[in-house]
Amino acid sequence: MLFSSILFLFYFLPITLALYYLMPKRNIQARNTVLLVASLLFYSWGEPVYIVLMIYSAFLNYYSALQIGRAHEKGKSGKGSMLFALVMNLLILGFFKYFGFLMDTFNSLTGMNIHYTALSLPIGISFYTFQALSYIFDVYRKNVGPQPSFLRFTLYLSLFPQLIAGPIVKYRDVEEQLSVRSTDWIDFAEGTKRFIFGLGKKVLLANNFGALYASIGALTGSDISVVTYWIGIGAYTLQIYFDFSGYSDMAIGLGRMFGFDFSENFRYPYISDSITEFWRRWHISLSTWFREYVYIPLGGNRVTVPRHILNLLIVWSLTGLWHGASWNFVLWGTYYGVLLIIEKYALKNYIEKWPKWVRHLYTMVIVMIGWTFFSITDFGAMKEYFAVMLGLSGHAFANMKTLYILRTSGILLAAGVWFSTPSSMDWFRNLQKSSRGEYTGILLLMLILILSIAYLVFGSYNPFLYFRF
Repeated sequence: MLFSSILFLFYFLPITLALYYLMPKRNIQARNTVLLVASLLFYSWGEPVYIVLMIYSAFLNYYSALQIGRAHEKGKSGKGSMLFALVMNLLILGFFKYFGFLMDTFNSLTGMNIHYTALSLPIGISFYTFQALSYIFDVYRKNVGPQPSFLRFTLYLSLFPQLIAGPIVKYRDVEEQLSVRSTDWIDFAEGTKRFIFGLGKKVLLANNFGALYASIGALTGSDISVVTYWIGIGAYTLQIYFDFSGYSDMAIGLGRMFGFDFSENFRYPYISDSITEFWRRWHISLSTWFREYVYIPLGGNRVTVPRHILNLLIVWSLTGLWHGASWNFVLWGTYYGVLLIIEKYALKNYIEKWPKWVRHLYTMVIVMIGWTFFSITDFGAMKEYFAVMLGLSGHAFANMKTLYILRTSGILLAAGVWFSTPSSMDWFRNLQKSSRGEYTGILLLMLILILSIAYLVFGSYNPFLYFRF
């Protein structure tokens, strides 16, 4: 079930909200039960069989944390239970997400042709597995105590607003909210506003940029040109941002409507002046997860230079692999690892002296090249796309098709660039502060909602890119 679907908007969400708020405000157990049942129903809607896997994961991590807690009470570390939970979580994730990838790689390297049954990927498994691991690690480190209620822990793991594509929520950030929370009309209104903005970003912007990128990728022969392919990857750059940040906005908005406060996952990454800054602004929950639970335990930057370089390469290779079971994702992650190493040890003092527009241009070119690695899984097709982008394929620099695309999609592209900067939200806030601005803001939100619903009713292109991760 998608947030950007008629089923969710007109049936699932209204019914869930109604049942939730019909429960007495002080009876948090009843409200948690409503949310848990709704979350399990939401998850099982498309793939009912994998609800068993979700519940098993909840049992595994709930009881492992209790074992760690009991070990702490006896003055022991609980390391055995922690390692057991770590291995089991990684085995489950590895089996369902990477088994086919490993078999294909083995067959390719050995020349063998071992047949296997391809498994469908359980939706959101990477996200809820990382949430479970953060909980286990934090209990082991004594940052939090084990959750005594299985219902509350299962709700934490399966909470439908952030279940499918994050943000990755650490247990310690919502521990208190699982037991005590309240929502007033201001919170509910702010959550609704955030949800509508996210829906608009996804439906009105991301979907249209995705369609543009797909149409450019389908060009053949003389219609292909250097500029057209750069426009194509520019469209994908905007698509993936509005797709994922739009989902995060909807998740944060939904969370607030139910009394949960989720952390920001994006802070306008495309205004960055370096790759280091870009990764402080993009998919913040994943970056902080790897930093806290992988990078720092490896020694972080408090080691020798060679070891620090190795740490960065390990973390970024794993970051790439987390995104998908394909070598192009490993290449994408390693690409950023190498660039961050170069920035830190070779370019740091030089970048700071460049004019701001040069730093920004440098960052965006590198990011767009990175999205080319990310978006094309076939290395042959990737090589051909790069050859055109770099003018090495013999195609024209620009042609009539380029002009047609600019004429028909130029306003869309300009709007995407503007909405990916803080200027768009600054404009909305200033609008609300003006005379009658509050009413104008409400009308604007209603317009976004109506246009989004109209698009969903009459449109056909509505994927969520990060669902496959």
